[in-house]
Amino acid sequence: MSNSVEFSSLGLPESLLSALSAMGFTSPTPIQAQAIPFMLDGHDILGEAATGTGKTAAFGLPALAGIDPRQRAAQMLVLAPTRELAIQVATALEEFAVNMKGMRVTTLYGGQPYGPQLRDLERGTQVVVATPGRLMDHIRRGSIELDSIQCCVLDEADEMLNMGFLEDIEWILEHLPDQTQMALFSATMPNQIRRIAERFLKDPKHVKIASDRTQKANIVQKAWKVSGLNKLTALERLSETLDYDAMIVFVRTRNDTMELANHLNNMGFKAAALNGDMSQQQREHTVAQLHKGKINILIATDVVARGLDVPRITHVLNFDLPMDSESYVHRIGRTGRAGRSGEAILFARPRELRQLRFYERSTGGTIEMMEMPTAEELGKHRVAKLSVELAECVAQTDLAEMTGMLQEMAEQNELSMEQLAAALLFQRQRSKPLKPKADPAPRFERGERGERGERGERGERGERRERKPRPDIQWDTYRLEVGREHGTQVKDIVGAIANEIQLESNYIGQIRLHDAHSLVQLPAAMPADVLSKLKSVTVRSRPLAAERTNEVIEPRPRREGGRDDRRGGFRGEGRRRDGDNSNFRGRRDGENSNFRGRRDGDNSNFRGRRDGDNSNFRGRRDGDSNFRGRRDDDGQRGRRRDNDSYGNR
Repeated sequence: MSNSVEFSSLGLPESLLSALSAMGFTSPTPIQAQAIPFMLDGHDILGEAATGTGKTAAFGLPALAGIDPRQRAAQMLVLAPTRELAIQVATALEEFAVNMKGMRVTTLYGGQPYGPQLRDLERGTQVVVATPGRLMDHIRRGSIELDSIQCCVLDEADEMLNMGFLEDIEWILEHLPDQTQMALFSATMPNQIRRIAERFLKDPKHVKIASDRTQKANIVQKAWKVSGLNKLTALERLSETLDYDAMIVFVRTRNDTMELANHLNNMGFKAAALNGDMSQQQREHTVAQLHKGKINILIATDVVARGLDVPRITHVLNFDLPMDSESYVHRIGRTGRAGRSGEAILFARPRELRQLRFYERSTGGTIEMMEMPTAEELGKHRVAKLSVELAECVAQTDLAEMTGMLQEMAEQNELSMEQLAAALLFQRQRSKPLKPKADPAPRFERGERGERGERGERGERGERRERKPRPDIQWDTYRLEVGREHGTQVKDIVGAIANEIQLESNYIGQIRLHDAHSLVQLPAAMPADVLSKLKSVTVRSRPLAAERTNEVIEPRPRREGGRDDRRGGFRGEGRRRDGDNSNFRGRRDGENSNFRGRRDGDNSNFRGRRDGDNSNFRGRRDGDSNFRGRRDDDGQRGRRRDNDSYGNR
């Protein structure tokens, strides 16, 4: 459908067109442009389109066009999977029908008292938006009659299927008149949904909207690899630096919503939790607060992933990744709706990065990797924000009295105005420092352990741990004037370089410590200003004085026998050694009291082949003692023995 199509050309009545014009809508979305004419002609509709494509108007406008407001009976029924979606649909239908005098819209869902719902139904309502469970209760009570329903809509049918409403939906649809117009809308079309369509829809028109790359471009998708900072610190930093109007942060558990909301509130942000443990009244109040701008950050579980449509939401942050790609699609669909732009950010631990390609496949978009604002950038942001606040205060406030008080303080304490201003600034920034502490050094990962007890990243453990720098980088070697005699460890060098010049750990190559100096590999062609800064970086109170060098970092020599020979403990892999050793594995000729392998000599604990006297032996041996294996002599066990005792013969 061409973008030049307007609502006025679709055959809608003037009352609806004027409402759309007042709302600022002139051009329909693709799903609206295709579905509205079919429904106005009386066809059943099977609509397949992703969330955020305008499905509510696609079925709501043509269905409202066929309603007679003078008839006080239910003529339109919309089934929705969740309370939030039911409320959203009802609100949208009320806005569309604002010029239809006498039109009433009633919402029926669980968690709300029956009294108000019963009163609305008794007064007479033309439009009913309901969740399946509560609608079934009213049907059984006899408080609602479906005989006059002219149009029935199943919204988000796949979600109702996922929530176990299949049998309930079939039971409800069986109570509808045969002539009822049916519209089924779903983001996906599994076989069970198709079976419902085949059973209850009459020769439906299939309207399918393919993934629209242009529309998806309205939602910029980004991912941050969790490293260096924990997720809570990263959330704080984004909450402070992102340019957002309102933001939803998705977490996995109800308890997390409360903890994060409380934490952000204590940090000075306007945050609130939304989860299934809250009463319906509390949830409605929270969403209303978000609409009004009294809440800027909503911490939520997937209970609101479908149906929540707040124009203020410019950002969606996946603090915890969703269970599947479909949930991810619905989460990020809370922003960038109806042609608006938005941004979706996800926090992914290293082991979760593989999920990104599935999300890209589901959305038809690209997820860009992003970096978290550094401590230095956070400080600059705070300074800039405070500068604007102070300038606005000077412009909008009469500060004559405050100026006089400052002058009096300055005279009494023999201080300058600048000193007093600096002291006030210092007091102001105590809770949020204008120069935050430098970020911790990026750590090398061996699995993970998050802030909630999962397996976590480990830092350097000195030289014994082999580093894994990026193989695609050309390296230069630098000499640093710190070494072992100064108490320097590898982790000191990594931390200093990473913090001071903001260089990730995988951009730091091999490191070798010597007595008075150290060698480190850094990326070739580093900017001059970065190298200049590196010279003054200190480790153990000594400047690195970094200089390029032609010295070569030699591979570490392999230790003989695996481990050193301390405490008489030698472990070799197939190595032979002659000598006296009390703990030996391998082949050796000599006297040994704890030996596994082949050896000729006297041994009291021996496994392997040996000719000699041994009291504890497994293997082949010619001797006298405790024997397992083949032996020709006097022994307790063996495959064959020519002597007085019974063996295996």
